[in-house]
Amino acid sequence: IPIKKIKEYRDKSTRQEIETRRLQDSQTDPEESSPSEETPSEAEPTSTIESKAPPQISLLRNSNSRFNLWQDLPEIRSSGVLSILQPDEIKLQEAMFELVTSEASYYKSLNLLVSHFMENERLKKILHQSEAHILFSNVLDVMAVSERFLLDLEQRVEENIVISDVCDIVYQHTVNHFSVYITYVSNQTYQERAYKQLLQDKPAFREVISQLELDPKCKGLSFSSFLILPFQRITRLKLLVQNILKKVEEKSDRETTALDAHKELETVVKACNEGVRKMSRTEQMISIQKKLEFKIKSVPIISHSRWLLKQGELQQMNGPKTSRTLRTKKLFREIYLFLFNDLLVICRQIPGDKYQVFDSAPRGLLRVEELEDQGQSLANVFILRLLENADDREASYMLKASSQSEMKRWMISLAPNRRTKFVSFTSRLVDCPQIQCVHPYVAQQPDELSLELADVLNILDKTDDGWIFGERLHDQERGWFPSSMGEEILNPKIRAQNLKECFRVHKSDDSQRRKLGSRNRQ
Repeated sequence: IPIKKIKEYRDKSTRQEIETRRLQDSQTDPEESSPSEETPSEAEPTSTIESKAPPQISLLRNSNSRFNLWQDLPEIRSSGVLSILQPDEIKLQEAMFELVTSEASYYKSLNLLVSHFMENERLKKILHQSEAHILFSNVLDVMAVSERFLLDLEQRVEENIVISDVCDIVYQHTVNHFSVYITYVSNQTYQERAYKQLLQDKPAFREVISQLELDPKCKGLSFSSFLILPFQRITRLKLLVQNILKKVEEKSDRETTALDAHKELETVVKACNEGVRKMSRTEQMISIQKKLEFKIKSVPIISHSRWLLKQGELQQMNGPKTSRTLRTKKLFREIYLFLFNDLLVICRQIPGDKYQVFDSAPRGLLRVEELEDQGQSLANVFILRLLENADDREASYMLKASSQSEMKRWMISLAPNRRTKFVSFTSRLVDCPQIQCVHPYVAQQPDELSLELADVLNILDKTDDGWIFGERLHDQERGWFPSSMGEEILNPKIRAQNLKECFRVHKSDDSQRRKLGSRNRQ
């Protein structure tokens, strides 16, 4: 489901991240400018910093404050602490401060959603109680959780001029309170449908919303932009913690709390994503089932653990020994594939927007093989083998795609464990082609990957016609996207640094997997 984007002050720092990477990538020896190479100064012990009086930083409660950087705070500038701290620690302070200020900004926007829209008297009169409940869901619970979280973060910032940690607070709140996000986000499909229906059926609702959106307080943002805030926030929090994790000292207490916080946030984000997908997947499966007519023994399509991965038309060669001197239109005929996460259904399209199923196989019993280009008629042709088909026998299909990218996309979807051109990040390859996203992209097909600015991905495969199959480093999500969305990272040292940071983020998950693996072997 495409996630609508809203402009946060985050854009500026994301662009800076892209430019920094570009600069490093163009350098022959990036280590020369690395702050980590500097010798730590021991001129003044940490206790000197701690002895300074805690500042009364009121910017978080003052909605008019515009300080985006920790080092720009008057209290920090006047304290002299910037001349004591090493560059790495200043970067870490900025990362922690960004988490706090962005929560303050988010809370302010949530407050606007409630006070400006939800509690508007005209809107209340127009909406039935059930409609209001679907539209706003448990946003009051979400706001209460954000407020409690922000208060604890503010208190930590005010304790000391140098922030000790924030990830321990993130961890506690994620474990104890953030389940409200799963409830809110899981309702998103109902919410979107109810909103569209209200705009269509109730002119008065449409009019009031339009008027409310014009208020300067909304800064040009739509009502739906405010509704999507909680989903964006929980995802953003995970990335902010990742940013902190990249900057904390290794094997320190702060690394431990950051790893713990990241792991818990990842659990919540996955539960949110699953909640969003569940209903739309079920509706999609019902729709597909209605279109299928079985020429073979019927296969029950609808299952709570099944979803669609890819569908589309391909050309099938008529018979494996057909003379290749025949013209293309006689050589091939159209077939239609529905590929689910655990099942392939092979059909022919018939009148009335229906599909007649003539073969099927479990996805785990599929094998693909690329056919070497043997002239125009056999360009973009591959062989699909069903080790056990609907008749419990082996079957082969020679299939032709309309382009090289379509062929590769089908091959990777049909047999996901097939070796890609470049080895995956998860294999711990020392060096692999990488790309950073410079233009956001919203996935158009199930096998595509939505990208955000500054995402870094390993390139697993690419096509000559402008598509890349990539694996995003921060969450190992895979998918296709246009190559024009990114810039390749050419410097091997920068690629190695990106991988190192990524392994660090996921090392707690790896150790957990190793424990589970050894337990399973026993």
